[in-house]
Order: sequence, then structure tokens, then C-alpha cells
Amino acid sequence: MNIFDFKKGVVKLGEGVWAYIQPDGSWGLSNAGLIVDQGKSLLVDTLYDVKLTNEMLTAMRAITPDAESIDFLVNSHDNGDHWFGNEAAKAGEIISTKACAEAMAKLTPETMAGLMKGAADLGELGNFFLKRFGKYTYDNITAALPTKTFEGRLKLDVGSRKVELIEVGPCHTTGDLIVHVPHAGTVFVADVMIVGGHQIMWAGPVANFIKAIDLIVSLEPRYIVPGHGPVTDIQGALEIKKYWEYYAHEARIRYDQGMESFAAAKDIPLGPYVEYQDPEKIVVNINALYKEFSNDLDPVVPAEQFAIMSNW
Repeated sequence: MNIFDFKKGVVKLGEGVWAYIQPDGSWGLSNAGLIVDQGKSLLVDTLYDVKLTNEMLTAMRAITPDAESIDFLVNSHDNGDHWFGNEAAKAGEIISTKACAEAMAKLTPETMAGLMKGAADLGELGNFFLKRFGKYTYDNITAALPTKTFEGRLKLDVGSRKVELIEVGPCHTTGDLIVHVPHAGTVFVADVMIVGGHQIMWAGPVANFIKAIDLIVSLEPRYIVPGHGPVTDIQGALEIKKYWEYYAHEARIRYDQGMESFAAAKDIPLGPYVEYQDPEKIVVNINALYKEFSNDLDPVVPAEQFAIMSNW
């Protein structure tokens, strides 16, 4: 369930803890977070470009002077809408999982800028890119990559506050992490959860998504900040667990029947998810599930998946 009205801006979750929310939560409109105490600060993710990130930082600094400088910037995963704005934060240290950092270095803002410049010549794929990502600015962004990486878990002190980074990937991407803030009963889960829209599995396996959601629930949070969509709670997490169980079940039936993955994606009833936005993401999910069923270990090629999504 949604805890707060779904509107743009800063939402207070606890003492020194805020989320920054961007409706409507569709492609590129991601969320972020801020934790401060005793003059120290930790920023959870930046946004898709420098302009949006500066707008967010201005809103955060209007609430607390501790956001004037960022000591720690934690990047949850390698999708650009969670880190392309890193340079604006001027963080003392940028932290991610090792797998995330490796992936970030492969798809930089410069790469995205090049793709967008050539989009007009790519037919339906180009139209898809322009419609979903054309409102963001990727030119003249300096890629600020992680300066510290870890595997497993990493505990940080933000002033007197304890924060734990927990690696849960590969699931959404190869290097996902969540940020647990015990004193505020809050977990920032990034794109391990998308509220109000379809999930997307670039990496998988689906069992890791379910394992990650079970872990989030076990932390007994009062607030869960998804990568996209409004702040939710444990019930919201359990609904997303059901989402994966539903699509894994339905995909398996069609795989066993010999149905091709795109046809299966179109054939599966939307059922309880008929109101979810970005249904084209189902294509990626069913493809990932089919790869699991066939023990295909080759990595997903995002460009190929976007091409298929453009035909949804």
C-alpha cells in the first residue's frame, strides 16, 4: 500500500531520513534518499541527469543544511537513472557493489548521449528511445564512478546513525544493493521493487528477486522506498513477490507448451496487474524466465530487449 501521497519532492521518513520521489515513476523517473546526522550525510542514488539531480539537491538542502555536502553517495545499481547525476553531488566517496561498478563503467552518460543522437535513424526502436528517454539530457555529463566497492554487506556510520548496505544481486541487475536504516525503520530498495508499474529483470534469476523481497520483509521496515513509484510497506513488498510468482508460473506453462517468449508475454493475462504502467517490460521478464528454464547462461543484451519492447 502507498504510505504517502504520490507527489514530487522530499518525504520525511524518520529522524534525519528522507526520500525524494518522482512521479509517475515510469522510465527514468526514479527515487532517491538522504540520511543525515551530526553534520554527516549519505545520499542514496542520484537521478538521470545533472539538471534533475541539482533540483533534488536544492530541495534536500532547503530541508537540512547537512545536505550541503555529501559524504557518502551510494549507487544501488548500474541503471543510468540511478547514477548519471553523480557528478552533481560532489560526494566525498561513491560506494557500490563490485558488480555494479563494473557494469557502470560499460554504459556511461556519454554512451547514452550517442544512442540518443542516433535514435532518429533507428525506426521503431529509435521512436521508443525518444519517447521514453528524450526528456533527459545526457550531453556534457562527466561519469562519476564508484571510488569504493564491496561484496556482501557493508556497515557505515552516518554521524551516530548506523546504515547497512546489503548486496542482493543479481536480480534486477547484476549488482543490486539495498540500504537499511534501522533507526528509521526504512529500507531503500531501488529497482528490486517498482510500485505501481511492471517490474523488470535484466539479470535474474527470479528466485533472487523473491529471496531479496523476503529479506526486505524480514527487516520489518515501516517504510520501503522503491526505485520507482510511491513509498510503500511490507504489504507492498508481498504484492511484488506475488507478481513474480504469477509471471514465473504463467511463463512456465507456455514454455512447456513450446510457445515463443514474445508470444507468451502477449498471451499471459494481465490479471491483477492490468493497471500497472510500462507493460512492455513484461517482454524482458518473460525472456529472462525462458532463459532460466532453458539453462541459457548468456547475458541479456539490453539493445535486443529494447528492440522487442518497441514492438509491444
